[in-house]
Amino acid sequence: MTDCFIYDAVRTPRGRGKKDGALHEITPISLATQVLQALRDRHDLDTGLVDDVILGCVEPIGEQGADIARTAALHAGYAETVAGVQINRFCASGLEAVNMAAASIMAGQTQAAIGGGVESMSRLAMGASGGAWPIDPSVAIPAYFVPQGISADLIASKYGFSRQDCDAYAVESQKRSAQAWEEGRFQNAIVPIKDVMGVMVLDRDEHMRPGTTVEGLAGLNPSFAMPGQMGFDDVAIQKYPELERISHVHHAGNSSGVVDGAAGVLLGSERFGEVAGLRPRAKIKGFAMIGSEPCIMLTGPEFVTQKLLANLRMKPSDIDLWELNEAFAAVVLRYMQALDIPHDKINVCGGAIAMGHPLGATGAMILGTMVDELERTGKSTALVTLCIGAGMGVANVIERV
Repeated sequence: MTDCFIYDAVRTPRGRGKKDGALHEITPISLATQVLQALRDRHDLDTGLVDDVILGCVEPIGEQGADIARTAALHAGYAETVAGVQINRFCASGLEAVNMAAASIMAGQTQAAIGGGVESMSRLAMGASGGAWPIDPSVAIPAYFVPQGISADLIASKYGFSRQDCDAYAVESQKRSAQAWEEGRFQNAIVPIKDVMGVMVLDRDEHMRPGTTVEGLAGLNPSFAMPGQMGFDDVAIQKYPELERISHVHHAGNSSGVVDGAAGVLLGSERFGEVAGLRPRAKIKGFAMIGSEPCIMLTGPEFVTQKLLANLRMKPSDIDLWELNEAFAAVVLRYMQALDIPHDKINVCGGAIAMGHPLGATGAMILGTMVDELERTGKSTALVTLCIGAGMGVANVIERV
C-alpha cells in the first residue's frame, strides 16, 4: 500500500441557493473551474502531474451533466492528459470522490488526483434528475420510502429528541460558524468567486444567520408535517411500529441550508509531493462505506464509523475531532448519543445548518475544514462522515502531518 497525502483543500464560499443568491448567476462549470484553477495557482502546479479529477454532483443533468469533472479540467486549462469523472453518492458525493481518488493512489495506480464536488442548487433543484427509488412503486414500497425530512423526524421520535433539543443544536451551529468566520478559520481555504467579467461576487458564506435564537426558531412551522399527513408518517410507523406517532420537529432553521458551492482536495503520493515541490498537510488513514436501513435513512454515519474504526483498529477515544454533516439537527444528536461524543469535539466550526449543504461538494468541504482545524489546534486525528439518501454512510479518518 502507498500512503496517500492531502496537499491542499479549497472551497468556494456557499451562496444562498435561490435566484437572489450571490452565486445564482455563476454556472456550475465556473464554480468547479475556479476551484481547480485555485489549486493550480496556489502552488504553481504542473497539472500534467495530476492523473484524474473526480467530482461529486448529485444532480448531474443539464449544465451540471456530461461529466462535469472532465469539462472543468479542460476549462480550467489543465493538461489534456488529466482525466475526469463525475460520481454520485448523494450527500456524501464530495467525500466519496476524495476516497476514490485516495484509493487509486494507495493502490499505486495513480500518483496524484483531485477529489471534490460541485452543486448549483439555485440553478438545478434537488430531485431534478429523478430516479426509481422515490417514484417507482415497485421500488419505493418494499424500501418503505419516505422523504428525508420524515426520516429526520423519525430519528427524533425514535431516540427522544425534542423540538427544543433540535433548535438548541441549530443555534449552537450558527454561533460556531460565526465565530469560525470571525477568527479567520476558513480564510486559507476560501476561493473568492468571480463573475465572467472578473469581478468578485462572493468571498464569504452567505447563508448564515448568526443572530438566530431558540425563541426565534420556536415560531417556525415544522417543514414535514404536511407530507407526513399525506401518508408518509404511516409508512414510517409501519416500518417502526413501536412508535405511536412521528413528532415533526425539523424546519428550515434546524435543517441544512440550500446553497451553491464547489470544493477540491489535492491528493497524491509522497513521490508526487517531491516532484511537485509540495509539503503534505495530512495523511488519509482509511475510509469506508456502508448501507443502512433506508426508511430511517440517516443513521448510516453511526454504523460506518464503527466499521471504519474497527478496520483501523482504533477507538472513538483515538479521534480528536469529529465532523458530521448537519443534514438535520437530530442526525447529529443521534450520532453523538450513539458514540458518546462530547459536543465540544464535533462540528467545532459549525456546519450545514448555518452555512448550507451544497450536496455534491459538502463532503470535500468539511474534510478540508478538518485539515485546517487539525493544523490550527495542533491536534492529530479527525473523522469526517455524512448521512446519505437511501440509507448509507461514508467516513474518512485523516491524520495531521
